[in-house]
Amino acid sequence: MARAKSNDHAMPEAGAPAGWGRVIAHADMDAFYASVEMLDRPELRGRPVIVGGASNRGVVSSASYEARRFGVRSAMPTVEARRLCPEGIFVPGRMDRYADISRTIREVFASFSPIVEPLSLDEAFLDLTGTERLLGPPLEAARALKRRVLERTGLVVSVGVAPVKMAAKILSDLSKPDGLLAIGPEHLRAFLDPLPVERLWGVGRVTLERMHRAGVRLIGDLARRDAGALRALFGGFGPHLRELALGRDPRPVVADWQRKSYGEESTFARDLKPESEELGRALLAHAEALGRRLRADRVHARTITLKLKLARPLGGGRYPLVTRSLSLDVPTDDGAAIMRAARTLLARAARSEKIRLAGLQAHNLERADPRQLGLFDPAAAAAVARNARLNRALDAVARRFGDDAVTRGLAHAERAAPTHRIK
Repeated sequence: MARAKSNDHAMPEAGAPAGWGRVIAHADMDAFYASVEMLDRPELRGRPVIVGGASNRGVVSSASYEARRFGVRSAMPTVEARRLCPEGIFVPGRMDRYADISRTIREVFASFSPIVEPLSLDEAFLDLTGTERLLGPPLEAARALKRRVLERTGLVVSVGVAPVKMAAKILSDLSKPDGLLAIGPEHLRAFLDPLPVERLWGVGRVTLERMHRAGVRLIGDLARRDAGALRALFGGFGPHLRELALGRDPRPVVADWQRKSYGEESTFARDLKPESEELGRALLAHAEALGRRLRADRVHARTITLKLKLARPLGGGRYPLVTRSLSLDVPTDDGAAIMRAARTLLARAARSEKIRLAGLQAHNLERADPRQLGLFDPAAAAAVARNARLNRALDAVARRFGDDAVTRGLAHAERAAPTHRIK
């Protein structure tokens, strides 16, 4: 296995490039949201920075490595993060800023390979197969990728390189922070066998408990099990996991990936009634944020989904979830249209119980190609054009002065847990 880190010497590369077959890199930005905050505010560097909702019901979106030393992790409740790291510096997330830097990162990735499969704002697979003449051996190409990301963004990225996607992802995880690991095909089994079985994709808590009861703790344990026995234990998923354990992962890097959904949600500092003004403000803030993100990516959404978490404990930290969806006659990237859909959905879902969390999701996406205006409804066509001009103006103000510079007649609502991940 070849390894190169900022504080490490590179070891000899495992396998000559000609013997690799497929060459897949997984690039993952380190503590992305927290790193962006430290980039923009140098006084935060070296401090335990925690990005997420400020209320006790908020959730950690990202934590710097200084905060992680105290046990703080993404998706952890804010109250738990405060307990573990009393000196932590909590900052709100800035989704538009992260998305802007993400676009620059994507440009860098695209300059190394025409086949890039983004997984989220801050990570992607790259197929480097056949790029040796242009970029050099896999390890050399990955080093160049790390340098280019640093030059363009001021941020560091960890990279794993392997013949299969699963191993590349594991390698990038193991190389953090600011690291690089590469392994050739002839060393793949020796690398995988001693790793804990939960490193495999798809092995969650329930599956892991069943594997442990069956005596499967390492990836090598799984690879040595009979496929029929695994099918009896785990159904059709068992033989699939065994193939991964054997280093067989034929899944390609998919270049024509398309985002499936955009989401925004907030966990409130106190439980809210369905008719409360504060809930309406939060939904409007989310609708406007979704509109900006859709317009930035030049897509329209045909379906809007409302998500509510009721303030009725079910035990074990769980609460009832209520979702309602509405398909629009005309796909939209307009925050006002999204908010109208949200009001309709809230009326459908209204009940007497108080609400702990509320969110909106936009999905069933379409490319925002220029749309033909209606020939027989000039008033509607004029309204569409007017809204488009208004949104362009609002976007320009937000880019220059920030998201909260201009809002549609609402007090600023906290976006405690904005999401920008593939669903």
